[in-house]
Amino acid sequence: MKNFYMIGGTMGIGKTSTCKFLKNKLPNSVFLDGDWCWDMNPFQINNETKSMVMKNICYMLNNFLKCSCYDNIIFCWVMHKQEIINSILETLDLSEVKLHLISLVCERQTLYDRLMSDVAAGIRNTDVIFRSIEYLPLFYKLNTDLLDVTDVSPEQAANLIRNNY
Repeated sequence: MKNFYMIGGTMGIGKTSTCKFLKNKLPNSVFLDGDWCWDMNPFQINNETKSMVMKNICYMLNNFLKCSCYDNIIFCWVMHKQEIINSILETLDLSEVKLHLISLVCERQTLYDRLMSDVAAGIRNTDVIFRSIEYLPLFYKLNTDLLDVTDVSPEQAANLIRNNY
C-alpha cells in the first residue's frame, strides 16, 4: 500500500522545507509542491490559470500514485479551504493508498517572525504577511490532522509526520 501525504498550511509556515526533509526520510518517495505549478511571470490568478494549475497538480499526483517506483507521495500546498482538498482528492485514484491529511499550524507570533525573516532574506514580499496570518485560523476548521510547528524545526516536523501519521 502506498502512502499519500497531503500537507497544508499557510504561507511561510514551513511546508516546503518539511516536505523536503520528509522526502529524504521516507523510502521510494516523491515530492510535489503545488506552488511549483504557479511559478510564472507575471503571476496571474484568474479562472483559466486556477483551472490549469489544478489540472496539472492532479495529473502529476495521479502519475506518481500509479508509478510502481514510488511508495510515498508527498504533496504540499496552502489548501486553506476544504473545497480545495476535496477537489484534488476527487480526481485521484486512491485505491491501495493510505491517505494522510495534515495541516501545519503555529502561533501567530511565530508565523509573523518566520515571514519577517523571509522578507529580510528577500524570499518573500511584505504583502504575504497579512494574508498568511489571516489564513492561519482557517486550517483549524479543516478535516485534517493538525501538527503544531511553533517550536518545531522542519526536520523535526518531518520526523513527527514519518513516525506518527
